[in-house]
Amino acid sequence: MKLSSRGRGCCAGGSRERGPPPRSPFVHQLRFSPLQKAKIAFMTLTLFPIRLFFAAFMMLLAWPFAFIASMGSDEQELEKPLCWWRKIVDILLKAIMRMMWLAGGFHWINVKGRRALPAEAAILTVAPHSSYFDAIPVTMTFASIVMKAESKDIPVWGTLIKYIRPVFVSRSDQDSRRKTVEEIKRRAQSDGKWPQIMIFPEGTCTNRSCLITFKPGAFIPGVPVQPVVLRYPNKLDTITWTWQGPGAFEILWLTLCQFHNSVEIEFLPVYIPSEEERKNPVLYANNVRRVMAEALGVPVTDYTFEDCQLALAEGQLRLPSDTCLLEFAKLLRSLGLKPETLEDDLDKYAASAMKMKKEKFDLKEFSAYLEFQVSQTLESMFALFDENEDGVIDIREFVIALSVVCKPSKTLETIQLAFQLYQSEGGTVTEEDLARILKTAMGVSQIDVTHLFRAVDEEEKGKITYDDFYTFAALHPHFAEEYLYADQMGAESGLETSSLSAPNGICTDFSPDSSGDRRKPLQKKLN
Repeated sequence: MKLSSRGRGCCAGGSRERGPPPRSPFVHQLRFSPLQKAKIAFMTLTLFPIRLFFAAFMMLLAWPFAFIASMGSDEQELEKPLCWWRKIVDILLKAIMRMMWLAGGFHWINVKGRRALPAEAAILTVAPHSSYFDAIPVTMTFASIVMKAESKDIPVWGTLIKYIRPVFVSRSDQDSRRKTVEEIKRRAQSDGKWPQIMIFPEGTCTNRSCLITFKPGAFIPGVPVQPVVLRYPNKLDTITWTWQGPGAFEILWLTLCQFHNSVEIEFLPVYIPSEEERKNPVLYANNVRRVMAEALGVPVTDYTFEDCQLALAEGQLRLPSDTCLLEFAKLLRSLGLKPETLEDDLDKYAASAMKMKKEKFDLKEFSAYLEFQVSQTLESMFALFDENEDGVIDIREFVIALSVVCKPSKTLETIQLAFQLYQSEGGTVTEEDLARILKTAMGVSQIDVTHLFRAVDEEEKGKITYDDFYTFAALHPHFAEEYLYADQMGAESGLETSSLSAPNGICTDFSPDSSGDRRKPLQKKLN
């Protein structure tokens, strides 16, 4: 694999028009000048504690109003217009929440466009989703949101959540996602009787450099939606909360230490789906995403939360932010394959590669090897591995890349497989072989393994076995940081990585799994 210098995608090939964004959407780095550090230190001792206390006080002040207004509310009453005293509570709560954001430095909130009435658009789709500060439009509109059922049990916060009449998703109920979609359909088709539902279709937080794949849940009802775009035009971006970068509390601290924080909320025109879009939620989601991306002036990418899991998996080889393997995983999904469920196929492809007398394949042979017809997607995948751009690839590199995306946290299993593919009859590999193995496993164009190889090859034989490498890795579990990309990791060593058990952000994903998601029939597969 190699990074192209001619703009042919993220590796040695790919679409010129639809390359991935210039940086990973799941990584956010903050670097401060000495003056900025001095300002933060001063604000930490002066403004930060005052703001934190006042914001917490406003939230506590809102709790009794939300608690009283939520008492005795049954479903039929919620579908009726608010009575006079609940309207007063609604105004008071919005004012209290606005004061809370004011305490956080959001002195004014720039709102553009007109918010549609519930009868015009029952669903508000908000993007990009980049922080828990994206709750600002929720508190301004008191639109319902989709939340984990566990959220209602959180002290104070749970009461405020229940007040806005959310749709709860239960992890313990296997059928919960289907029920959630049905409930959203019911509310969306109530002719404005229910409050609007605000949904963040990306399903996780990004750094706003692009719009990642929209989950189809918000678009399954097939009703008109109003796109809402968020911008944070601040000189120093302390807002963004991604999977790799400052943690939740650090973001809060740094944001409260800024004298002023800007936010823009733009309500775009209501998007009315065509008949084809009503029948195809994925098409509907993609078209709405394109409209929102144009309004924001950012590209779209087919990266998903699953790609975030790949990029930040806790293996001994941490993938760099410019890895080509995200593009590779995206192309696999475009072929109808899910990397998370391909371990059986990996064994088959590996066994087949080991039996073959040659390693170099042209596009037609690669197509036959995968049992797929030649398509634009397959050509793009082939180009990722066409290192010399001479129309042939090393099939062993494909197997290694497939192993990484199937088992991203099992580094040594991938390296063991790679040794089996590259080793000589004596079970050894050379420094050149190790370089090819590791640059493929990390999805980069070049990598210097000289220091690592010499450290493993203590007897200076010029060749090593997998047992040699395994013993060395056991003694040096952080060998990648120490020997492969120490400079890069030094710049990112201060970054925290969030738990990947579930997406971060406000709105939890409720999109049903695709039918036959374990391994659906492949439309392009050869007979």
